[in-house]
Amino acid sequence: MKVRIETHGCKLNTADSQRLSNEFIRAGYSMAEGDDSPDVFVLNSCTVTHVADKKARQALNKARKSFPDAVVVAAGCYAESATAEMEELTATDLVIPNTRKSEIVAIVSSRAGLDWPDENSIDTGIEHLLGRTRGAVKIQEGCDQVCAYCIVPKVRGRERSIPKADIVAQVQALSSAGCPEVVLTGTQLGSYGFDLEETDLTDMINSVLIETDIKRLRISSLQPAEISGTLLELWQGVGKGRLCPHFHVPLQSGSDRILARMRRRYTGTDYLEAVSTVKDAVEDCSVTTDVIAGFPGEEHEDHAKTLEVLLNAELADAHIFPYSKRSGTSAAVFEDQIEANIRSRRAQELRSVADEMALQHRSSFLGKTRSVLWEGARGKSGLTDNYLRVALEAGEVLRNADGEGEDLIENVKLNRLEGLKLIGSSTSE
Repeated sequence: MKVRIETHGCKLNTADSQRLSNEFIRAGYSMAEGDDSPDVFVLNSCTVTHVADKKARQALNKARKSFPDAVVVAAGCYAESATAEMEELTATDLVIPNTRKSEIVAIVSSRAGLDWPDENSIDTGIEHLLGRTRGAVKIQEGCDQVCAYCIVPKVRGRERSIPKADIVAQVQALSSAGCPEVVLTGTQLGSYGFDLEETDLTDMINSVLIETDIKRLRISSLQPAEISGTLLELWQGVGKGRLCPHFHVPLQSGSDRILARMRRRYTGTDYLEAVSTVKDAVEDCSVTTDVIAGFPGEEHEDHAKTLEVLLNAELADAHIFPYSKRSGTSAAVFEDQIEANIRSRRAQELRSVADEMALQHRSSFLGKTRSVLWEGARGKSGLTDNYLRVALEAGEVLRNADGEGEDLIENVKLNRLEGLKLIGSSTSE
């Protein structure tokens, strides 16, 4: 039997889907490739905004129409936050929330009449990662911070860390399978190790670097308060040339008043100091962020402050989202909700600033050489170590044109810009 998994949302969902792929393969399934019609379709959904919910419903309806004979499974965060709602969708056969995600293969296998092995082993997802350029390894899950706008703590649960030895084993397994880059992902990376003995995020990353031969290691997201000199020393020491110089540090708002209302644990000044610390410590790094436009109670002055902080931060990119009311969060019942047209207008103003920042950041690398991890011959596109999208000049051919060569990572001279995409040429520099 063949299974297809579609993943929406964050890198943590990507890691979950890779693990799920492995579990299906261990249970006797194969993964549907290309135009293959699957016997089982699983949507690993996101629910961070109402737009994510809409995309999930559309994906399930499309799957039902495209694969009428398949078992259609709704899983992930949307399935956790709106289980009853999803069970009413005619497109879905099974709705499996996050609280039962470890049972997905067993539930589907039971319905399909297949046995599910119960061996106690580390699930690396390697079987379905052969040929992939980037793997994701989950280091922790859950969040105890309960920001006013965020549904994630309700759908991911309390913070809990993966044992360090398991993380090291998974990273090395991916590397041994030919995966040149691994992203360490989680809901709240900075809390890693609080529930384990004698380890924390810095110690765990150090162990991964020392005990594995992974070529590139990328950290998915950090809060401003989690950035320390001790952590950043890894980029200059044992991780030099292997730890990717890219930091995703969410801002959400530049207004101290709104940040306090969001229950974020920093100020606009704290944020700028954290970004400055990163830039001073890690040469040629890229810092990206998330910003929410139109949070309840946001006045014009608050919005102006966010624009100011964003400009002063001089970031590589920013993901801008109009505030989306999530049922079950404290912000959803705030009485001073902002009208949709105002939220959209403020988001557009923030995007204009973000686009200009992104252009300036990329322009600063023209004429320089960066290492690029190519993601496939078809698109001739890849990411630099500092997370900039690059395409090859017309007429150039990737060394790994068949997708199986060793030269997945090449040095590329960045020649020019097409929009926000850098265009470059392979070089031996």
